[in-house]
Amino acid sequence: MISPSSWQPSANIDMLKARATLYRVIRDFFETRGAIEVETPILSLAATVDPFIESLVTVVCDKAYYLQTSTEFFLKRLLANSSGDIYSLGKVFRQGEQGKKHHPEFTLLEWYRVAWNEHQLMDELGILMRLLIPKVIIKKISYQDLFLTHFNIDPHSVGLEDLKRRVKTEVDITFDLFDKPTCFDLLMTHCIEPKMPEALLFVYDYPHESAALASLGTNAQGQTVARRFEAYLNGLELANGYYELTDAIEQKKRFKKDVKHRHDNSLATVPFDKHLVAALESGMPACAGVALGVDRLLMVLGEKSSINEVLSFSM
Repeated sequence: MISPSSWQPSANIDMLKARATLYRVIRDFFETRGAIEVETPILSLAATVDPFIESLVTVVCDKAYYLQTSTEFFLKRLLANSSGDIYSLGKVFRQGEQGKKHHPEFTLLEWYRVAWNEHQLMDELGILMRLLIPKVIIKKISYQDLFLTHFNIDPHSVGLEDLKRRVKTEVDITFDLFDKPTCFDLLMTHCIEPKMPEALLFVYDYPHESAALASLGTNAQGQTVARRFEAYLNGLELANGYYELTDAIEQKKRFKKDVKHRHDNSLATVPFDKHLVAALESGMPACAGVALGVDRLLMVLGEKSSINEVLSFSM
């Protein structure tokens, strides 16, 4: 039975106008800073093999296609073909993500700067945020300092068993912990994020186990770290960036490791993107990239507590 009001939009007219204004600001920002807006396919024969992300799948002409969870792989193929600085602004899709801060269909802003590092990209993201929130306070902290401050744990040297025990004392969980990234994520989401300041906070130099598609480097203490960052706006995870991995052999190795992890943990088996590996083999330039959740940004700008309040129509 359809209710009399079920046809109505989720967002009010003010939020629709705010979204239109935000899109104009974003496009003007990149126009003046020399980045090209590009479009990418929504459907792909390959999927992300990240164990923490599930793809939506559909069938077209008897072939399985995956809806993109990010424009990253297509953008990197453009970079490998000498596109220069580029960005995309559009819809992406993720299975099993629905709640106050998640929606299966959402809008992602993703951009790449050739010959930049992750700290330069953090600075540019800060400039964009200052356009939108002139009085925003911007802070930076390493992942190591963050965990030392909250738990007196060095994330780059702590053992898995010690980390598991600490998680179980801090977080009420009923499932088994199998790796460090899961432990770190639980501590971050349940214990650290609720205590984050009213600011744009950049967290950088992640544990190497959480490298994903980022290059590895060393911190001031000589420890191996993942050259990635996350940006939190008033405690809400907003963006995720990397100094990008350009080594095709290492990328293929990581993909295969993730495929094995998915198989061993009874997750859906999906094909990794061989086209991306081929693009890296051809030579992708050194670059930094970041993906920003536009709907979450609108939540902060509009002072909304649920993502449904900023979507024209929610599920």
